[in-house]
Amino acid sequence: MKQTEHEISGGMTYTYPLLPLRGLLVFPFMITPLDVGRPKSIQALEEAMTQERQLVLAVQKSAEINEPEEGDIHRVGVLAEIKQLLKMPEGQIRVLVEGLQRVRIDEFVETEPCFRVRVQEITEIEEEGPEIEALVRTVQDQFAEYVKLSRKVPSEVIVAVNSIGEPGRLADTVAAQLVVAVEKKQKLLEIPSVRKRLEELVLLLGSEMEILQLEKKIHVRVRKQLEKNQKEYYLREQMRAIQQELGEKDAIASEVEEFRERIEKAKLPKEVREQALHELGRLEKMPPMAAEAVVVRTYLDWLVSLPWSKETRDRLDISVAEQILEEDHYGLERVKERILEFLAVRQLTKKMKGPILCLVGPPGVGKTSLARSIARALNRRFVRFSLGGVRDEAEIRGHRRTYIGAMPGKVIQALKQAGSRNPVMLLDEIDKMSMDFRGDPASALLEVLDPEQNSNFGDHYLEVPFDLSNVFFITTANVIHNIPRPLLDRMEVIQLPGYTEEEKLEIAKRHLWGKQVAANGLTKDQIVISDKAVQKIIAEYTREAGVRNLERELGAICRKTAKEIVQGKKPPVRINASSVEKLLGPPRYLRTVSEGESKVGVATGLAYTQVGGDILAIEATVMPGKGQLIITGQLGDVMRESAQASLSYVRSRAAQLGIPVDFYEKHDIHIHVPEGAIPKDGPSAGITMATALVSALTGRPVRGDVAMTGEITLRGRVLPIGGVKEKVLAAHRAGIKRVLLPEENRKDLEEIPANVRKKIDVELVDHMDLVLEKALLAPIPGTGLSADSEDVGPEASVPFLPPGFEQRSQQQWVGNS
Repeated sequence: MKQTEHEISGGMTYTYPLLPLRGLLVFPFMITPLDVGRPKSIQALEEAMTQERQLVLAVQKSAEINEPEEGDIHRVGVLAEIKQLLKMPEGQIRVLVEGLQRVRIDEFVETEPCFRVRVQEITEIEEEGPEIEALVRTVQDQFAEYVKLSRKVPSEVIVAVNSIGEPGRLADTVAAQLVVAVEKKQKLLEIPSVRKRLEELVLLLGSEMEILQLEKKIHVRVRKQLEKNQKEYYLREQMRAIQQELGEKDAIASEVEEFRERIEKAKLPKEVREQALHELGRLEKMPPMAAEAVVVRTYLDWLVSLPWSKETRDRLDISVAEQILEEDHYGLERVKERILEFLAVRQLTKKMKGPILCLVGPPGVGKTSLARSIARALNRRFVRFSLGGVRDEAEIRGHRRTYIGAMPGKVIQALKQAGSRNPVMLLDEIDKMSMDFRGDPASALLEVLDPEQNSNFGDHYLEVPFDLSNVFFITTANVIHNIPRPLLDRMEVIQLPGYTEEEKLEIAKRHLWGKQVAANGLTKDQIVISDKAVQKIIAEYTREAGVRNLERELGAICRKTAKEIVQGKKPPVRINASSVEKLLGPPRYLRTVSEGESKVGVATGLAYTQVGGDILAIEATVMPGKGQLIITGQLGDVMRESAQASLSYVRSRAAQLGIPVDFYEKHDIHIHVPEGAIPKDGPSAGITMATALVSALTGRPVRGDVAMTGEITLRGRVLPIGGVKEKVLAAHRAGIKRVLLPEENRKDLEEIPANVRKKIDVELVDHMDLVLEKALLAPIPGTGLSADSEDVGPEASVPFLPPGFEQRSQQQWVGNS
C-alpha cells in the first residue's frame, strides 16, 4: 500500500502511520535508536515497512499515558525514515530512524490498528545576512561552552556542529544534543523561521549554562568539604594512635565512659536503660564532629538528668500540715480540707495517684501562692510554668529529635528542674491557652491530667514513657468557660471566691503588712498602721476580688514612710485613716453604694465580674412612640434576650399590673445599664430589668434598699444563677439590706460568710410576681401609664398577684436565723 496524495490549499498532504514517542523527540537530520513495545506502535512500524519505510514521529504531551488519544499527541512532529529494524526478545522491536522533514498533523485518518495521520510539510523560512551569521556564531560558541560544563555531551560533537553550514540544520543538531525537557525541545521544533529558532536556542543555551555553572559551584563546595572531613578524620586517627601510645584516653572514650557511669547511677527503668545504652553505642561509633553526635549527646544528657527514681518523702503529719496551711493563708477552708484529706488517705494507703486540682477564682485571691503553700505542707518540691498564650502542642509534648534545636515539653522540663518525680506541679492560667495550625495544647494536656493515662506519658523528644502518676498537679484559672470540657472533666474544680472587706483586713494584718515592711527595709517598731487606715485603703484605693492591689498600696505607704525616716523624721510613724490620703493621694474609687432612695424605673441588680461582684442600677423609661424597645449600655446577646423576655412577660401580665393593654403600641421603652463603656452579658439581670420596666409603666417606685438577681422566663419563673457569694458580698459592701435570690440557689447560701449573714436579709423567690410584691412600693400620683389612661382592661381592679398567690408560704432566709 502506498501513501496517498491529496491536493489541498497550502500544498501537498500525505498520509502516513504515526508512532507516538514518550520522553524523546527526534529532529530533522537526527539519527537515533528507538525501543518499541506498544502494540499500536509495532503495527505502525510494520505498515511503514510496506510504505517506503517512512512514518511520522510525534511526542506525547504526557509520558505517563500508555494508550494515548488524539488530544494527547503534539500536532507538530517529523517525517522519519526507518534505517534498520531488529526484533528483540519478549516481542519488542529496536529500530534506527532518521528525521527527514518537519510536518504538521492535519487529521487523524485512522486510530486502529494503529494511528494513521494526514500531514502537511512545514517549509522552513530561511534568511541570510549578518544577523543570521552572528546568531550562528553565538550558538556555536555557547554550545562549545555548554559541552565543557555539561560532561553529558561528547566533545567530538563540537567539531561536527562547527562543520555544518546550513543555519537551520545547525539549530536542529544543537537542539537535539541539549539535555533539557522535551517540552522545550518541542517548542524549538514548532518554530519554522530559522532566525527565530536560533534566537530561542541562544536564550535556552544561556539559561542552561547558568544552571550548569551553579551546579559546578555546588559540586566544588561539596568536594572541598569532603576533602576537609577526610583530612580531619585522618588527623584524628593519628591523634588517637598517639594517645594510645602515650596511654591517654581520647575525649570521645572518656565522654562515653562518663555517660555509662551516669546511666548506672540514675537507676533507670529497664526500657529507658536499653534506650540510653543504644544511643550511647551510636555515639561511640560516630566521628566527634558529626552533626548527629551533638543531638545524641543532648538526648543522653536529658535521659540521665531526669528523676526516674528520685522522690521526696511526704510529710504525713496532718496537724503539722494544717499548721503550715494556716500560717500561709487566711480562709480558703475548702482547699485546706482537701489537702488534709489527701494526707489522711496517704497515711492509710502507701500507693496513691496524685490528685489533679483546678483552682478557679478572680485574680489576686492567692491561687498561685496557695499551690506553693501546699508543696511546703506536703514537703514536696514545687515547680510552676504558665500556659498563658501557649498555642503549640509541642510546648507540652516536646519536639521530635529530627528538628534542629529540639527539646522536651514543659512538663518534662519542669520535672528536671524539680529533681523529683513527685513534685507539686502548678500549671498556671490554664484558661488562657489557645490553638493554631501547630496543634491544640489543650488536647495534649488530656493525657497529662488523666490519672488513668499519665503513668505512661509519652514525650516526643524522649521517645520513652515517663510516669507522672506521682505528680500532684494543680491548675489555676480565672474562669471555667474557657477550659475545654474534656479537660475540665479530668480535674477536681475548687472555687476560690473573692474576699470580703473583713477578710482582706485580716490578710493585710497577718501577711501583707509585715511582708511589705520587711521588703522596704523597715521594722515593725518604725511604722504602725491602724485598722481604719487599712479599711480606707481597701474601700477607696482598690477595687478587686483579691488583694494584689492592696499589697501594692501598702508597699507605697512603706516606701514613702521610709523616705520620711531617711530625711530625719523620728520613728515610729503612725498611719491612720486621715494620713492615708496624704500618702496615696485622692481616693481612686468611690465606694459603690446603693442610692438608698426609692425611685420609679430604677432597680438595683447584682453582677459577677472577674474581679468579684458589683451592683448595677438598671434604668427603664417610657416615652410616646410606636412600640420600639431600645436597649443600651453595651449589652451582649444574652442580656438583650433577657430584656426582650422581660417585656414579653410585662405585656402578658398588663391587665393584672394595671397597665393599658395596648401600651406597647403607643409608647417606646428604653432600658439602659449605666457604665456603657464596659461590656455586659448574662441572663441574671432578667428579673431586675422586668422590675424596672414594671416600675416605669405603673409609677410604683422600686425599694432603694433591695437588690436582686435571677433569670426570668416568659411565664415569670425565676431561674437560678451563678456567683451567689460574690453578688451578696457586693450588695453588703454597697449597703443593701435585702437581696432577692432565686429559690433554686438555696444551696449556695452556705458559702456566704457568717458576718455577712448577720447584716443582710436574703429572700428566696420562685416567680416574678413575688419579686414585684417585695420590691415595689405604692404608686406615686401622676406617674406611670395607668395614671392617665382608662383603657387598662377588664381586670384593672384585680391585684397583679395571681389568684391564691398570697396563700403561698413566703420563702425567706434571714442571715441571723
